[in-house]
Amino acid sequence: MGRPLEYVVRLTAGQESYLKQLVRSGTNKARVIRRAQTLLMAHRAIMDQTIHEALNISVQTVKASRKTFVQSGLEAALYDAPRPGRPLKFDGHDRAAITGIACTEAPPGYAKWSLRLIADKAMELQVVDGIAPSSVFYILKKTRSNRTENGNGVLPS
Repeated sequence: MGRPLEYVVRLTAGQESYLKQLVRSGTNKARVIRRAQTLLMAHRAIMDQTIHEALNISVQTVKASRKTFVQSGLEAALYDAPRPGRPLKFDGHDRAAITGIACTEAPPGYAKWSLRLIADKAMELQVVDGIAPSSVFYILKKTRSNRTENGNGVLPS
């Protein structure tokens, strides 16, 4: 027989009912449903190796689900905590100013704005300290601005 489990999952009747409903509904992310199935099986004292084989997940994932449930509770075991990620380098004001530049007439000697020209103009006007042409591309892409079509690229109101 295997060694005793370090983190034993003991669900209340309410938790068990909630998990069963969550699995039956099938409307959650696959990851959440799989975690619910893991906790239900662990609650029935099924060994990690068996859970791993039945759900096609790693034994380490089974152990992590057990540990998170015991240490932090049901919600933490089912759902990932929000991740802060890298903060945005350009706020809405910066993005609007860059889009505004792209909507103006191209500088003398140019038929239309290039990404590099927009980036250079944004720095010249001190809208931003520095910006790569690729960042200008992504900003304009989100606004559906198209510098190659006739028209200014601004969305109709």
